[in-house]
Amino acid sequence: MNNQKPLLNQRALITGAGQGIGRAIAVKLAEMGAKILVNDINEKSSLETIQEIKNKGGFALFSQFSVADYDQVQEKVKGLIKELGGIEILVNNAGINRDQILARMSPEQWQEVISVNLNGAFNCARAVIRAMVKEHYGRIINISSVVAHLGRIGQANYSASKAGIEGLTRSLALELASFGITVNAVAPGLIETEMTQALPEAQLQEIISRIPVGRAGKPEEVAELVGFLALPKSGYITGQVIHLNGGLYLS
Repeated sequence: MNNQKPLLNQRALITGAGQGIGRAIAVKLAEMGAKILVNDINEKSSLETIQEIKNKGGFALFSQFSVADYDQVQEKVKGLIKELGGIEILVNNAGINRDQILARMSPEQWQEVISVNLNGAFNCARAVIRAMVKEHYGRIINISSVVAHLGRIGQANYSASKAGIEGLTRSLALELASFGITVNAVAPGLIETEMTQALPEAQLQEIISRIPVGRAGKPEEVAELVGFLALPKSGYITGQVIHLNGGLYLS
């Protein structure tokens, strides 16, 4: 293994990689030597991610599909596997929120979040598993949230989707352990992303006041943890949910 590029020539599919945490993960894994498959529905932001990777000497391709569309995911990912010869790393990062208290939440607001956040993780995992089993190796990393554990007013749909992600993580870890495939989840707290920047300032400061380290996290900090879990030497870690929230979960 190349110590400078420990993921050299491995192929990594990162969903929702057009911005925020997904972009930071894509850039980090590229720096570690992986060939990056950037997925997002936003072509413009995805191409910006790809350009950042290429500017640093990395390899990246864009694959536009909705993770919520099972048939589209299977078709696109099958094509990527055929083109590149496999996918060793999957990061299920794509996620949305449609905040509303449950008494006013529409079935569409509920289903849209579940379809992208939870069904999307299933769809993508389903698409890569056969290739990973064939190689007897793989790393699947799902992005959850501290909200799966704490709950939050107006986010019943989001909380449920992320709690589901963690259940999926544990069950899939058991199913795939004997094939050299690890499955873990990372549960970030408040991270400086486009999604959190849309919060009202008063709400943002209220959350920060409850974080023991006194600040929001950075996407790059999430990416560092994902990079560690993606390493070949992380093969004894599986079925875990690792929290990254500055102590918010303890407060």
